Amino acid sequence: MASEVVFSFSGQTVLVTGGATGLGLAIAEAFGRAGAQIALNDLSSDRAEAACASLNEAGIRALPVAADVRDGAAVRAMVESVVANLGAPHIVIANAGVYPNTPFMDLGEEEWDRVLDTNLKGVFLTCQAASRAMVSAGRQGQVVTVSSGAANVGFWGWSHYCASKAGVIGLTRAMAVELGEHGIRVNAILPGYVEVTEGGSHLTEAYKTTARGANLRGRPGEPLDVARATLLLCSPLADFVTGATLSVDGGGSAGRLGVRPAAP
Repeated sequence: MASEVVFSFSGQTVLVTGGATGLGLAIAEAFGRAGAQIALNDLSSDRAEAACASLNEAGIRALPVAADVRDGAAVRAMVESVVANLGAPHIVIANAGVYPNTPFMDLGEEEWDRVLDTNLKGVFLTCQAASRAMVSAGRQGQVVTVSSGAANVGFWGWSHYCASKAGVIGLTRAMAVELGEHGIRVNAILPGYVEVTEGGSHLTEAYKTTARGANLRGRPGEPLDVARATLLLCSPLADFVTGATLSVDGGGSAGRLGVRPAAP
């Protein structure tokens, strides 16, 4: 078994949006186990409280901060609550997102707006409010946005999702340019297909089987894979990394496994 590289985030406050399940919860737990205190956001207060109770049982201090990331006033109130209870964040993980699947010609305006407002506008509102709090407190830190491999390739039924995640990359680079003078690094994580216990019920088994076989590591991606990469980006080891995109997809974006143009 490979040895673990242990990062310490003791004394730091980490805000994770969409943190009640899946990637967000794995990221929150990983930072918590590395010593951080967690402000855990979800749209549902019940889900946020349940996730925090689970983290508390593991010895992690976690504060539930329910808010709709599409609502600017709600996001600002959320960050104010974090500052009042835990101090200005040192690290912000903009993870909240949705990914319904609807063919382009059947896609309604309401669903388009929900996906773009959650996945892109929500990242903007979260990062703006949090970075303002960081700068006001004179706090240097890190922002990590959660984009997707879908930012770089089209997927059937995900025109809105692909557009939103491509927008996140553009926003990440622009934020890195403007926030750098305040000592805030901004980077994007691009997960590939990751096995989650909740959220992928609308995906077909054929899609899941194909996605599992599309990486070069020979195993499905797990939320912990994304969490570990996020910790690395926020650690001192990545101090010279900002405005970057990091694919966490088992090499799936590098090429197609097993597709050979000629027999060996």
